[in-house]
Amino acid sequence: MTKPSTGLVRAIGRWSLAALVVNSIIGSGVFGLPSVLAGLVGRASPWAVLLGGALVGIIMACFAEVASQFTQAGGPYLYARVAFGRLMGIEMGWMLWLAQLAAPAANASLFVTYLGEFWPRATQTLPRFTILTLLVGILAFVNYRGVRAGTRVSNLFTIAKLLPLGIITVAGTIYLLSGHGGIHITYSAHGASAWLKAMLLLVFAYGGFESALTPMSEAKDPRRDAVFALFAALIACTLLYTWIQWIVIAILADPAQSQRPLADVARLVLGKTGAVLVALGALVSFYGYLSAKILGVPRVTFALAEAGDIPRVFAAIHERFRTPYVSIVVFALLIWLLAFMRGFYWNVTLSAVARLLYYGVGCAALPVLRKKQPDAAWFRLPGGPVLAILGTIICVVLLTQVDRSQSEILVATIAISFINWLIVRRRSLSKVPAP
Repeated sequence: MTKPSTGLVRAIGRWSLAALVVNSIIGSGVFGLPSVLAGLVGRASPWAVLLGGALVGIIMACFAEVASQFTQAGGPYLYARVAFGRLMGIEMGWMLWLAQLAAPAANASLFVTYLGEFWPRATQTLPRFTILTLLVGILAFVNYRGVRAGTRVSNLFTIAKLLPLGIITVAGTIYLLSGHGGIHITYSAHGASAWLKAMLLLVFAYGGFESALTPMSEAKDPRRDAVFALFAALIACTLLYTWIQWIVIAILADPAQSQRPLADVARLVLGKTGAVLVALGALVSFYGYLSAKILGVPRVTFALAEAGDIPRVFAAIHERFRTPYVSIVVFALLIWLLAFMRGFYWNVTLSAVARLLYYGVGCAALPVLRKKQPDAAWFRLPGGPVLAILGTIICVVLLTQVDRSQSEILVATIAISFINWLIVRRRSLSKVPAP
């Protein structure tokens, strides 16, 4: 697992990697989460967003040190495999792949729903089939033909999704400074359970950064740039999320009852044009998120296959375009299938539950890798072992908020990956010559 991947092109620069992390984080959550948080913790919700950023920041900081030890593809799968062995690596590889398969499928499904605001027939079966095919197919084609093209598309969507969000936050701030604002309802006190549920939602909102760590075989300076990209994205997303949450609760009279809080804010601040801007921004954000996942996540199956943990065909590299084309095509097909067969909430559930597990394992890998590879890290996190324990505890506590149906999905995924390990182990043992 220490040899770099061969045949791929190192084309992802520092700022492109930072943009990929931001694009991998900001998806559907920013357009609906403010009202949910307001319902859970009321006017303290901006502080909840800051706290959520701090908690996920601990996890991201641990990942920054761990990522700075590697130059290969795989992300959390690679870290778990090197730190804890093949079984844990395969378990986390499956968790990572399924979580990052379900999240873009959820965004693709939501894209069709939002498009229905402009074209009501979009949600009908045949138009929905056609739209999802074009959405996923175009991005798969772009990434199939080269990592440079996929990176450019991701960069473009990162800028495009941040622009309308920036306009709304600035306009909302000016609106408030001009003396406007809603007549706000009074919230009752919120207990520890509401805060824990809010933190679980915020893990999903801030999560997704790990998929940007999977294509490190195609980053120009992966050990250094991964650290920069993670911290730059954390700061940017925390500021943006907190700003948006403050504007929503300051402008809307009862934000907890809003189905589309950003659209409602934009309608008050900018009129009908603002509402249209938010709807278009949502479409861009969903599609941009999808572009980031199709760029990054196929490198998970590529890494698994390269290590011999799944069929070797997934490690195939296109002779002309130098991309893991089989992994890209399979991933795109499964996104399309999940988006078409399942709705937004089912896919989000699968993604959120799996993330907590491999986030915890990623944090726990930090002290183990310090012992196994003492001089490998480009970045050494101050107080790393303490923060690793804290990050692991955060994930364990939040897992207590998972309900039964989510637990069943988690157990099924663990079982499938365990069977995968048994098959790989048996094949490996059969190749060992008798003494």
